[in-house]
Amino acid sequence: MAKKRILKGDSNFKRLVANNGYFVDKTLLVKEFFDNGDMVLLMPRPRRFGKTLNLSMVEHFFDINKKESAELFSEYKISAEKEFCEQHQNRYPVINISLKSIRAENWEGCIENIKTEISDLYIEHDYLLESKNLRESEKRKFEKIIDETAKDKDYYYSLKHLSRYLKNHFGQPVIILVDEYDTPIIDGYTKKYYSQIITFMQVFMGTAFKGNDNLKKGLITGILRIARESIFSEMNNVGVYTITSLFFSDKFGFTEQETKDALQCFDLSDKFKSVQQWYNGYQFGNTKHIYNPWSIVNYLSRHEEGFKPYWINTGTDSLIKERILNPGDTENYDTLQKLISGQTIEKVLDENFVFSDFDTDKELLWTLLTFSGYLTQTKNIGADSYELKIPNYEITKVFKDIVVKWLNINIKVKRELLVSATQHLVNNRIPEFEKGFKKIMGDTFSYFDTAGGNAENVYQAYVLGMLAIIGDDYIIKSNRESGEGRYDILLIPYDKNRYGIVIEIKQIKRDKKETDGNFYNKINGQISEALNQIERNKYYKELLTHKIKNIIKLPIVFAGKEPFVMQLPENKLETF
Repeated sequence: MAKKRILKGDSNFKRLVANNGYFVDKTLLVKEFFDNGDMVLLMPRPRRFGKTLNLSMVEHFFDINKKESAELFSEYKISAEKEFCEQHQNRYPVINISLKSIRAENWEGCIENIKTEISDLYIEHDYLLESKNLRESEKRKFEKIIDETAKDKDYYYSLKHLSRYLKNHFGQPVIILVDEYDTPIIDGYTKKYYSQIITFMQVFMGTAFKGNDNLKKGLITGILRIARESIFSEMNNVGVYTITSLFFSDKFGFTEQETKDALQCFDLSDKFKSVQQWYNGYQFGNTKHIYNPWSIVNYLSRHEEGFKPYWINTGTDSLIKERILNPGDTENYDTLQKLISGQTIEKVLDENFVFSDFDTDKELLWTLLTFSGYLTQTKNIGADSYELKIPNYEITKVFKDIVVKWLNINIKVKRELLVSATQHLVNNRIPEFEKGFKKIMGDTFSYFDTAGGNAENVYQAYVLGMLAIIGDDYIIKSNRESGEGRYDILLIPYDKNRYGIVIEIKQIKRDKKETDGNFYNKINGQISEALNQIERNKYYKELLTHKIKNIIKLPIVFAGKEPFVMQLPENKLETF
């Protein structure tokens, strides 16, 4: 048998399988979907996790017009379900429409794009124009939809009407598939035509999926469950199976075994550990070790170029970056730094996502991050509360790039200055690092409010953000147990010949009555105390366990916004 090929980006099941493309067998989704007790199923998953291909697979299995597709399933798991196949394979008319490309700057552009998509859908079924079971008035309306000259209300009801035409023609109820239903809703929210797109979707999907006597089953995919805007709130026949659900948990994304099989097929089994580090880490329901399929496919096709962050969630990127890069949300910035350093956070996931609440409820950001694939659940800690983390190195790198952009845009830190200062640090050129760091802090740190009892946390968050730029070469951790206590920041190099760095941060304030000499002594004293604390508590112990022999023990003492990392000479007082 000819070796399988990677056909990257092809989400058409027939074209993929017929052209000997590598296909990870998810065919049992067909039976699980059909046998499920809910008439309509909503399965939100991150973008590029196989939703479009799965819907194409479902379409080719059931579509009465695609009987030639039956042989495509012969080598896959569903073929063993012989009774099910005999009863249902290629027995129903199928409507399959994707809204993932419906984006526009305003409502006028959006509705025009929707009309074009619906026109294309009707063209796929233009054989109905010759049907004896359609009235002449229905055929005229059908032709106007194709020509994009129909009345607006005809597009609003177009799914319901097409299902009636198909049911009358074939004598069988219809399976309706809608892919990425929330893309135009998300775009409408960001581009300020939210109310218009919601009104359209209420009719377009509501009439198709509720009280439609022509409907056999429905399957809807997207990222979020958009709730309380009446799209689903009155559709009591919809079963929602999100990333936290125990059902269908292995049907999107690649399981660990599926990933190993793919690597073996392309003679890359020796790369599994690195693939695991880069693209593993998602958990859907109770299924752990889910791999990002888009990244795996890209790596398989371009493995000679090494490991890269291939995944970008274009659907919610703008919303996420807008909220994270908001200058007023330093709390989000601090939480993001915890995640980048490998820690977990505890958050409530609101599966009934309401965009009208997004501006006022800052906690919804973490729901959006999780359902979009930037974070993953690790443990349900009660009710709707979950322990969350960044799933893998690929997403960590995405977040680090966001942080560097945040520093550049909002705090005006030049990337060149960040690169220069951090390179001095990791190459043990501490005097040069101190000069660059002083320049960075002097130019920008007034942005932060360091008043109150959490000033050291603010300093630490800033330093972590600055260090994000070297994240490709170092594991960056903060506030972890090591030795006899907790270090502030630890840099563990991937290359064991490079310097490992342990950082202890201190903060001092100057008394108005304090002399320069006393303040100078206080700075030196805190530098000594920070070094002693590193040594006394063996904060570098974790570096030793990683077999790092060259270790930099770095105190950083902040006097206001000015940092000091080296003892001040007795004959030189700094000006404050």
